[in-house]
Parts: sequence; structure tokens; C-alpha cells
Amino acid sequence: MCLMFDTLPLSVQPIHSEGTMESLLPEGLSYCDVRYLPIVKHFAKKINLVDTLDTMVSSQMDLSPGIAVLAMVLDTLSGRTPLYRLEEFFFEKDTELMLGTDVEPDRFSDFNLARVLDKIYQTGTQKVFSTIAQNAVTAFDIDARRVHFDTTSVSVYGDYDYTDEPFQITYGHSKDKRPDLKQFLVSLLCVDRNIPILGSCEDGNASDKTLNNELLGNISRHMARHGLGPGAFVYVADSAFVTPDNLKDADKKRIQFLTRLPATYKECSRAIAEAVSVDSWIEIGTLNQTPATVKRKAAYYRGFETKVELYQRPYRAVVIHSSAHDKRRHRRIDRLLADKRKKLESVCQQVNAKVYYCRADADAAVDKLSAAAAGSCHQLQCEIEKVAKYRRGRPAKDKPREPIGYEYRLAVTITEDAEAVAPMRLEAGCFVLLCNIDSDDTQWTARELLRLYKNQSGIEQNFGFLKDPLIVNSIFLKKPERIEVLGLVLVISLLIWRLIERSMRQYIESTGTTITGWRKRPTKRPTSFMMTTKFLEITVFKIGGKRQLARPLRPVQLEFLRALNLSPDIFTVP
Repeated sequence: MCLMFDTLPLSVQPIHSEGTMESLLPEGLSYCDVRYLPIVKHFAKKINLVDTLDTMVSSQMDLSPGIAVLAMVLDTLSGRTPLYRLEEFFFEKDTELMLGTDVEPDRFSDFNLARVLDKIYQTGTQKVFSTIAQNAVTAFDIDARRVHFDTTSVSVYGDYDYTDEPFQITYGHSKDKRPDLKQFLVSLLCVDRNIPILGSCEDGNASDKTLNNELLGNISRHMARHGLGPGAFVYVADSAFVTPDNLKDADKKRIQFLTRLPATYKECSRAIAEAVSVDSWIEIGTLNQTPATVKRKAAYYRGFETKVELYQRPYRAVVIHSSAHDKRRHRRIDRLLADKRKKLESVCQQVNAKVYYCRADADAAVDKLSAAAAGSCHQLQCEIEKVAKYRRGRPAKDKPREPIGYEYRLAVTITEDAEAVAPMRLEAGCFVLLCNIDSDDTQWTARELLRLYKNQSGIEQNFGFLKDPLIVNSIFLKKPERIEVLGLVLVISLLIWRLIERSMRQYIESTGTTITGWRKRPTKRPTSFMMTTKFLEITVFKIGGKRQLARPLRPVQLEFLRALNLSPDIFTVP
């Protein structure tokens, strides 16, 4: 309902000589541009963010730790640089509506926020986030049986030459392609594809292989908090997981895992060659969740079950072939074939330059070319042409011209050997999934294993969120302890962001409906960012203790609120 002020007197005053103008708004009336932030606040309330932090973090400050973190989360998801001029951000905001309690903006000074960050660090960032994540898993009934792990690097500016720091900020392998900058790593453990339940900052030069091993030592304890014991969940990681220590620890702790076998292992190429040779594929089909287009066709998958032996122990391996071939591998094959053809053409030129005076010599030259073509993935078609040689001068009249001898020349045609190249191109479209899950387990077919591994892309999207310049610009804090707490704030923001997206998609899946997406087209896969674009112009008027929307919500906004199971009252009721 639109707010009308017919009964309130408006006093319109002329411009004073000093150049100032009296307000045209009724006395006591204020307004606030809230956009989609009340939705974020509601989801923060559902995971009990404020109360959890206030309970866990001991503080006597006027600004409670829970309110401070909620404010930073709102600031982060508003698209501004987090922790930067937060006081200004809330200067014209209705803090009671946005935070659930009336807080003076000057309490969000840099000094107060720095003290809050220090208090949270003393409590323990992993301890805090683990509790909040557990709240989320319980409140949203999240399936925690499928666990994904990965890391990424975050570049920083400055020297950061500290001692006794919680993690080392130093040079290392930069996934941002900025080897000139120091960095630290962020590791994430996610469930249900992209819902983070554990996040931490690590040394900038740490190895993914080492981090995997360290996590394996503690993952059972983390998952036990969600009611899952050893063997009740599957740990999904990238190929850096495959090391002797990690495989040994997974077996020892009875942790089921799924990963990708690195191509550097001989067993990988052997398994792929076996699959291509046997040619007994399991038809998996397509797994795309978005409609295919003419330019972007859906990949079609096939699988082949086999075994590989790593470090004297057999493991289940599933060779996967994708119709969306790896273009880099095919370009490598093209370069290899071009190189082999060039060498073969050079040999042919040398052979053709010679003149053969007997058939035996010509046949020997053909044998030499055939030997050169062996293994080149090319076929040669050689024809021996017999050329007669005559005496000089004009032949006698009415007498046949008789040759005095013969020469033999070679005519060579080079063609690509399709039968030899086809397996190479087929192998180029293959990779190997490695796991210790029994092949007799009907729950984990080749199709389900592939689907689970492809969900690893969800954690990659999370890293994209954490590095989005609209979410967080270059790290500017100078204390590693505060950077670690900033990481906590970002991961909490990510958690809420993913819960919003998950709630909309679950609603669509359960109702069998669609929602208005980009360009007013219906979609079954809305995103949190898509939702934010629908609520960019939400203004709330306040007079006294009452609030009302400046204009009624549009149908598309009500549509998204239904998908989120929220009432329009979240924009007017603290």
C-alpha cells in the first residue's frame, strides 16, 4: 500500500537569501532506501547470527559483536567495500529496521569495528563460523552428506613482515596470476554443492596437497557436529588430493572420497586406453541444468567402470568421456599430427629426388617410406611409375621408337589415418574419476559420481563471489588477525547469499513453477544476484514509530518474496 500524507500539512518555504531551502517533507518524516537488505537481514536472523556471536564473543562494548558483524555483512552484500566507512553507510539508514535494534551510526567507527574484530579473533574464527554453519544446516534442513573442498589465493598489497602471525602472508603459486604480490589462501568446505560449513585462511605458500591432508585429520570431527560419522559422507576434492599420505589417511579414517586422477599417473592413461579399446561404454547422457543453445550445446557423457592400482592398493575408477572435448588437448593433437606430417613430407621429398633404374630399387624406396610412415598416424599411397628412356635425336622414318632402358619414379600421396587418429581424439575427451566407494553400491552409479564431481563447480563459484570487486576490493587491513576475521565476515556473507539462492530454487523445484528472470524471461534457476536486481528501488518512509513503503511492491517483487517464503512486512517491521 502506498503511503499518503494527505492529513499532514506541508510547509513550502521560498529559498532564503543565504541559499538554503526549508524541507518540503512533513516534520518528523524520514525515508530510507533499503533495497534488498531486509531480505539479507531476515536470513541472518534465521541462522541466529547476532545471538550466536553475542553469546560466543565476550565483550563489554556498546556495539555488540553480533550487530557489528551483521552490519558488515549488510555492507558487504550491498556492493560496497566492506569495513570501509561503515559509519557513513548507516548514516542515512534506518538501523532499527536493518539491524533489528536502533543503533547510532557513530558506533560503527573504525576504532569500534577494529576492537570487535580483535574480540572475534580471540574467540576463534573457525569456532564461530562452525557454530553459525551448524545453525544454517539445522534451520534449512541441508543435506551434509556430500562435502566439497578447495582453496584459492587472495592477493594483498604491502610487506606484511610480521612474526607470530596466524597465517603467513607471503609469495606463492598465485591463482590470481599475480606472482608479484604477496598472498594468503582461503580454504572452503562446502555441502549441498555450495553451502560453506567451514572456512579458514592459510599460509600463502601452502600446498593444496598438504591442506587436504590436514583437513582429513579433522573432517570427521567437523562432520560429527552435523550428525555424520565416518562412511556417512563423501569427501569431494580436486586432483591435488591424490597423494600417498591422503589416500592412506582416507583408508585409515574410513572416509569415502571422490576425486579426479591426475593425468601424470600412468594408471590414468592406462585406464583411458582400456576404455577406448574395450569400447563398452555406459551411456550417462546429459547433466546440464540450464537449457542448451545453438552456440552452447549440452555435453553428452559416457562412462566405463574399471580398477586402478595406486601405491599397492586397488581403487575404483570411472573413465568419463565427454562430447565437449577439451579444446586444448585437441589442439595439442593437431600440432602433433602437423609435426608428424611435416617430417613425413621431408622424407618423401628426399626419396622422390632420386632416380631409380630398376624396379627393385623403387620397391626398396617404397619400403623405406612405409617404415617412415609407421606410427605417424598417416597413410601413404605409393605408385611406381615406369618411364621409358630413348636415344637422342629423331627416330628413323617408318621405324618404331625403341627404348634403350627404363627409369622408375614414385608418386606419393599422404593422408591422415582416421583409424589411428580416432582413438587419440577419443582419449582426449576422457578423464578418470577416482574413489574408494564400492562399485556394488547402487546409490553411487557412474552417473551419480559424475554428477557429484561436477558439483565441485559450486565451490569455484564461491571463490568468484569472494573475489568479486563488487563484494570485496583489494585487502587493505594491515593486521593478519583482522584479515582472518574479515575472511569470516566474507564467508558468513557467502553463506547467506547461497541460502537465499537455495531457498528460491527449492521453492521452484517443489512447486514446478518458474520465476521471472533476466529480460523478463521465465527461469528455473534464479540466483541471488538476480533477486537483488528486482529490489533496487525500495524506499521506506518512517514517521514516529510507523513505517510504510513509498510505493506498492511490484508483481515481480512479490513473486520473489513468495519464492523466499517471506512477507512484505520485512520491509516495514523491524
